[in-house]
Amino acid sequence: PQGSSGRLCLPTDNAMEGGAQQSSLWEPPEQDGGPGERDGGEGPPEVKRSQPLFIHGSSRQPPQEEPRASSLPSIPNPFPELCSPSNSPILSSPALGQGPPREGTSHVVKVFGEDGACRSLEASAATTARQLCDTLVRRTRALHDHSWALVELHQHLALERCLEDHESVVEVQSSWAPGADSRFVFRKNFAKYELFKSNAQSLFPEVMVSSCLEANKSMAHSELIQNFLNSGSCPEVQGFLQLREAGRKVWKRFHFSLRRSGLYYSTKGTSKDPRHLQYFADLTESNIYYVTQGKKLYGTPTEFGFCIKPHKVRSGVKGLKLLCSEDEQSRSCWMAAFRLFKYGMQLYRNYQQAQARLSQPPWIGPTPLRSVSDNALVAMDFSGCTGRVIENPSEVLTAALEEAQAWRKKTTHRYSLPAACHSSPLSAAIHRTQPWFHGRISREDTQQLIGRQGLVDGVFLVRESQRNPKGFVLSLCHLQRVKHYLILPSEEEGRLYFTMDDGQTRFADLIQLVEFHQINRGILPCKLRHYCTCVAL
Repeated sequence: PQGSSGRLCLPTDNAMEGGAQQSSLWEPPEQDGGPGERDGGEGPPEVKRSQPLFIHGSSRQPPQEEPRASSLPSIPNPFPELCSPSNSPILSSPALGQGPPREGTSHVVKVFGEDGACRSLEASAATTARQLCDTLVRRTRALHDHSWALVELHQHLALERCLEDHESVVEVQSSWAPGADSRFVFRKNFAKYELFKSNAQSLFPEVMVSSCLEANKSMAHSELIQNFLNSGSCPEVQGFLQLREAGRKVWKRFHFSLRRSGLYYSTKGTSKDPRHLQYFADLTESNIYYVTQGKKLYGTPTEFGFCIKPHKVRSGVKGLKLLCSEDEQSRSCWMAAFRLFKYGMQLYRNYQQAQARLSQPPWIGPTPLRSVSDNALVAMDFSGCTGRVIENPSEVLTAALEEAQAWRKKTTHRYSLPAACHSSPLSAAIHRTQPWFHGRISREDTQQLIGRQGLVDGVFLVRESQRNPKGFVLSLCHLQRVKHYLILPSEEEGRLYFTMDDGQTRFADLIQLVEFHQINRGILPCKLRHYCTCVAL
């Protein structure tokens, strides 16, 4: 600005350093005598505002500033966190969180078991959920398979989800709000890759899945999965869901459509007209969770609730998109389709890598417990001098029936009781050493445990009966429902046996009963495939 004396005062470099010297410069507009001529008798002429004002530097050149870095030693910054607001505990707010994890630094990750025990592990920013699970499997000496999973649990919101194998554990942990009641839980999840298996026809009901390119409702399961993984196809999952209104405990029923572009609902019945479709949720910027206590916290109409939680929602109920389905089958369909649309081929690569790890030899250590798989069993005939594999299906069925009859009539002295005794300590208690035996657990806790570890056909456990003090119960999952079968002990001619069909099929102990039904279905709706187990961390 122009001062009262008519001079324009600007600070020079010296003034910036010392704050004591100033240069008084003024330049009049061009006159007839040429620019730069000064009228000594009068003050500076009036400057017209319409003309530009040229400012020239002083003839006195300021001294060059000497670099100070060469003369002073380099002192490290004692407070580097104050220079990074994203990682600063002082400058960051709860809304900013802990910031993204930095490469090369180690982080402490706490993992809980189903019994509440906790173990702290050191992980880098690149540590995936699968790598952390493999570490816990080795330390707990558990049976190594791909069903072990890391579950993200938000207890204050009653939400949980299974982390995908490729997800960064540290990145997920850094997204939690400070002080929130969130944790990682290490447990089994048999339903994790069930959608890629050929026998999962019931996972995607025909009435819920459609395609925008072709109306082929008799599509095989493998072709349907390929359509989900193929980015050029347009599969769609549709059906009615209960939606909770924002800020209220009122639930309304809408027709939803899940596509690659997101989740939509119709404001007019089942219409798919673009005028009636409302955009509800984005798949890439959200995660899908199971709601474990929906009726208690959110007043869900049924027990089959799930939630779409955007990444920007860190804590609190505000911003959660709560939904509720009619049954477990439809909920599983929605959640499986959400995972396929979001992760695509990455999810299938995780499944292939898990299958490849099963074929590799395990680590050197104690021999794990025997696990029976349907793919590892073949029918054999040992009636001749050498054994042979039975390939004829009708002959396989005949051999299975003959084996079942042999088990019913089999009474060996190795498993039988002495005539003077009413019970054998070995046969009466040997089942307590097995991982599938859970002792005195209630019916409700059994259904919750099987539900947490995956509602897959063949998931089972054995427990003590609450109504019959001498009996046991085989709890088995079939068609996403848990069924319970009573096992009663009986004695004949001084020999103790266990049966589920009023003595038609007898077993010397519970181990023999379980091993038989792992190979033969018997009176059960399906074979015993996966046993529920809990490991101590």
